Amino acid sequence: MAVGVSANRLELLSIADAVAREKMIDREIVIEAIEEAIQKGAKARYGAHHDIRAALDPKTGELTLTRHVTIVEDDWMPEDELEEFNDSAMIRLKDAAKRDPEAVVGKEYIEHLPEFEFGRVQTQMARQVVMGKVRDAERANQYEEFKDRVGEIVNGTVKRVEYGNTIVDLGRGEGIMRRNDLIPRELFNPGDRIRTYIYDVRPEAKGPQVMLSRAHPGFMAKLFAQEVPEVYDGVIEIRAAARDPGSRAKMAVISNDSSIDPVGACVGMRGSRVQAVVAELQGEKIDIIQWNDDEPTFIVNALAPAEVSKVVLDEEADRVEVVVPDEQLSLAIGRRGQNVRLASQLTGWQIDIITEAQDSERRQKEFAERTLLFQEALDVDEVIAQLLVTEGFATVEDLAWVEAYEISDIEGFDEDTAEELQTRAREFLDRQAAELDEKRKSFGVEDGVLEVPGVTLAMAVALGEGGIKTVEDLADLATDEIRGGFDIVNGERVKVPGVLESFNLSQEDAEMLILQARVAAGWIDASELPQPEPEAEYYEESELAEGEYDSDAVFADLSGDAADDIADVEVEAVETLDDDQPQDA
Repeated sequence: MAVGVSANRLELLSIADAVAREKMIDREIVIEAIEEAIQKGAKARYGAHHDIRAALDPKTGELTLTRHVTIVEDDWMPEDELEEFNDSAMIRLKDAAKRDPEAVVGKEYIEHLPEFEFGRVQTQMARQVVMGKVRDAERANQYEEFKDRVGEIVNGTVKRVEYGNTIVDLGRGEGIMRRNDLIPRELFNPGDRIRTYIYDVRPEAKGPQVMLSRAHPGFMAKLFAQEVPEVYDGVIEIRAAARDPGSRAKMAVISNDSSIDPVGACVGMRGSRVQAVVAELQGEKIDIIQWNDDEPTFIVNALAPAEVSKVVLDEEADRVEVVVPDEQLSLAIGRRGQNVRLASQLTGWQIDIITEAQDSERRQKEFAERTLLFQEALDVDEVIAQLLVTEGFATVEDLAWVEAYEISDIEGFDEDTAEELQTRAREFLDRQAAELDEKRKSFGVEDGVLEVPGVTLAMAVALGEGGIKTVEDLADLATDEIRGGFDIVNGERVKVPGVLESFNLSQEDAEMLILQARVAAGWIDASELPQPEPEAEYYEESELAEGEYDSDAVFADLSGDAADDIADVEVEAVETLDDDQPQDA
């Protein structure tokens, strides 16, 4: 940019046109950059404290250079502490009024400056200004170009490889594919054509970073969309995908058309469609399974080709225990845990796999432990204890507070037996509670701790063992101190036990326990506690038919024609009751 202000008018415009075409940016941006460069050069010549502005006519190339002085209030104060009154660009109203009777705050006095030649330093400064503006515009264009293309497959050319990272020329920008986003054992050289997946676009200070990947599960899903017309048209949906790049992958699909088999459509005639994807993924084996909204069924499908005997879900912990035949264990786990790991990623559940023998052994152990518990607590023989366990009683509490008929209905038991067993169970619980209370007092745990909703005697003892003796102590705890967590000690991640960890409280329960303690301590008001969702009320058909319910309460949350909804329910209930009545011959 070795031109001065006195350069040919058309020369400046031709420079702007050439730069705009080369960098593929708007011509107006280049003209604004030239104006800013000339403005900085003028300030370097006349003084940086002057308010000098440059304007370049985009049609004629006419350049106007002006100096501005603005009228300000007499008591003008700077907004920034570092700012000072600039007498080269400002004039107070009282001073301006001496020379100009029409002076008002905000009026500008404009002085046209003569043209001048750029020196070497000013030329260098102008070049930096223009190139900086052009780079900013390029970055903005690149971000706008790619920000809405996240989740697409793009074709590019390998530009260079730096420290294992591959820089890809995408035409109107560059993308970076880090080493862990490559398929293992893949090598690219400058000039290679490459197909890759945009998984993120980050507007960073040094320019937008277009993050590319060939190892992302979305890359595989998009390849199927290109190979399988039903996926591209939305007839078949890819609900989830998990990959061990270069080795194996699992993909869950579902069809919106009952006449189309989603797995068969993705596999194709003699595997033609899936093989095209496998070839692009360097021979990666792909298991295509059918998605199912029923979680246990989906988990069973995800563990294919292994057979599953039983699935037990723990929804609170997001864990699932899967029982498989002994000979299927290695197949279910897979080489280096690959099969179960991919199934876990696909379903979103933490999967624990055990064999039928282990499951049987565990159940026998639990049966023996519960039998012994009932024998000792109720002072009964082994046969009676085993009968109780077989009928589903797991704890003494279950037996003590259940309806008596549930015990007397057991074969060989009667009402007197049920009453005696419940009496013994309650006496055992009373003795146990007395022992726990004595232990609680020996630890110095205050009675007020027991009054906190959610705190049991056993919890109070555990709190006392952990040094938590008052309501304030409990209120001051964090959830990790209750449930347990991890801490960094000497650079290593170490497990830190919680005072109530053995009670397996959920995160929500631990938070509520702390909040209840803070209410009891007077730190917060009870109104600040999270409110539970109102439970739905249920009515017998006879009550609905006769209108024996509070319609305002039941349907208060209904929007629209609530009265019609109530009437429909009533009519349906009456019709149901009529159908149940005996008809005359």
